[in-house]
Amino acid sequence: MQSTNSLFRKLAFGLVLAIFSAGSLAGCGNDGPAVVANPQTISFGAPPSLLLGGTATVTASASSGLAVRYSSSTPTVCSVDGATGVVTDMAPGTCIIAADQTGNTLFAPAPQVTQILPVLFDPNQTVTFGALPTLSLFGTATVSAKAGSGLAVRFSSMTPTVCTVDGATGLVTDLTAGSCRIAADQGGDANFNPAPQAIESISVSVPPGITVPGMPTGVTATAGSSSRSVIVTVGSITSGGTPLLGYTVTSSPVGITATGGSSPIIVTCPSSCAGYAFSVSAANGVGSGAPSSWTDVISTYNVVETFYEPDTQPNNSIFVGSFIFNATTGAVSNLHGSLSESMTGGANGYPTDTMTWLPLNNQLSALYYPTLGGMLVTTFMLPTTNTLSTAGGGNGWAPGSGFSHYYGYPTTASNPGNAYAMIFVNTANPTEALTQAQIDKLAYVDCAPGGMMGGTCMTGTTVAGYGRIGSMSGYPLSQLITKQ
Repeated sequence: MQSTNSLFRKLAFGLVLAIFSAGSLAGCGNDGPAVVANPQTISFGAPPSLLLGGTATVTASASSGLAVRYSSSTPTVCSVDGATGVVTDMAPGTCIIAADQTGNTLFAPAPQVTQILPVLFDPNQTVTFGALPTLSLFGTATVSAKAGSGLAVRFSSMTPTVCTVDGATGLVTDLTAGSCRIAADQGGDANFNPAPQAIESISVSVPPGITVPGMPTGVTATAGSSSRSVIVTVGSITSGGTPLLGYTVTSSPVGITATGGSSPIIVTCPSSCAGYAFSVSAANGVGSGAPSSWTDVISTYNVVETFYEPDTQPNNSIFVGSFIFNATTGAVSNLHGSLSESMTGGANGYPTDTMTWLPLNNQLSALYYPTLGGMLVTTFMLPTTNTLSTAGGGNGWAPGSGFSHYYGYPTTASNPGNAYAMIFVNTANPTEALTQAQIDKLAYVDCAPGGMMGGTCMTGTTVAGYGRIGSMSGYPLSQLITKQ
């Protein structure tokens, strides 16, 4: 019985020994004893404030006491120094910083943790110009400006007649002297409001010896293609050492202005140019020069006047001439020309006639008729108005007066043989067609030998105009005035 128990005890002891030996063998080998890795965690400190464009430092610690490494999960918004935790902001938005600890032989890698840092910024922005560049006449310069947001700035010229600017590069090109004003704008985006416009003024420097143009001389003004236009021409001018940019015409009385790049300058009037004088000044890159003296509107016109002569057909009494008209003052001067004698010549009418023509080169009368709106102007063959007889009264030349006899009648020896033609000039527009009332005031008298019927001179008048028809039933038929 004891033997059996003793055998059982031996067997049990051997089993325990075998188990112990197996465990010992399992713990032994070439790699040494097994290591059990301890877990660890990372904790961030309080988040710092991160301002736009600024820096801040994040702090994190591992429960193992091992060093932590930092990285940015939002690299377009912010960057971070992996060792120090110094965060640098680069753009508005949300900055996310990650902290890692990779562990060692005693500690397992820590789970990554992150910290969110909102980028603090003011959505309002301003634009600031850099240093002023130097801009010379007709030269270029570059302006610079920055927005507080860092967004791109656009440029524009506030004085486009003085200078232009490239909106993106800020390259300024000068066009003339003066003050060049450049505006800088930033329109904002999803994060920033539009910036208030900034303006920079650059004074254009003028090289020595360059001045404004001189005063125009030899200025003339003539009627244009209608009563509403005038042609102003500059005779000569000094440019001031730089090319002329153009001319400006002003009126007296004030109210009419015109500009032109070169001479002549066409001036357009609101209704009629009659009664106005004009002055012209020139401008170059430096500025405008002194204006010229006031110039009246003076033009030369041709006139053809026809008196129908029933007894001398196909010949009529015709006056062909010219005159100078001052539209500013309404004055007519230098009316002169030739008067045909319808009783002379062959059977060919004007202009292929062979009639005798009398030279009428002495303007001795110009009378204004307010009710008719124009001037009755008379030119004589002799330098005197003595034309018709004063035996029955009259002044010796007025149409329809006397007896249509020659001056000094009945004494033949005292007859000077004078002649005249009378035209009508519309002072608002000389080329305007005449009304019948104006035609009725036309007249001629021919007391030269070829126009005499005994002691009676040939005349052309109307009953409506002067109370009698011409001495040979001649009367005014038409008048045509054209500008030379």
